[in-house]
Amino acid sequence: MTVTERQSTWEKKYKFSSPQTNIVLIGMPGAGKSTIGVILAKLTARGFVDTDLLIQRSQRRTLQEIVDEEGAPALRRIEEQLLLGLECSGEVIATGGSAVYSLSALEHLGENGVIVFLDADLPTLQARVGNFRTRGIARSPGQTLADLFAERRQLYSNAADLVVHCSGQSQEALCDAIIAGMASDS
Repeated sequence: MTVTERQSTWEKKYKFSSPQTNIVLIGMPGAGKSTIGVILAKLTARGFVDTDLLIQRSQRRTLQEIVDEEGAPALRRIEEQLLLGLECSGEVIATGGSAVYSLSALEHLGENGVIVFLDADLPTLQARVGNFRTRGIARSPGQTLADLFAERRQLYSNAADLVVHCSGQSQEALCDAIIAGMASDS
């Protein structure tokens, strides 16, 4: 093992075990990032940040209004700028579903965070999302939830330090899996 590899291993162990490390949740709309995020924050004594809410507050309009007025690319740009400017530690961060399109934003979040992909299957997402057309999702015109799932799933997996399979699990079980996954990597 080289010095660089040892340093990288040590950095990963420290990152996973430090209470100052952010837990960054990524995944499809409907995967449970916001819901799991609040519970996980309580269980790990961290704060909670929902980047969709930060976007809405900073823009003074809903995500759907941004998409309707300026288009999905504008929402992605706004999200990227917000994520690149996010400076916090010891938080659980629920990102918007399109965060995965910005490599620079994910790298920034990963500097002081463990990126956790909440991987839910398509039927679970379809049941949870409700009206896809009014949810404020950054998508191309005519793109279905299935299309978006096919486009994004590998991107989420590639970006993640930890993948947690969500379908058929309770919220508590998912939080336990994230905590256990972080402990096993430390």
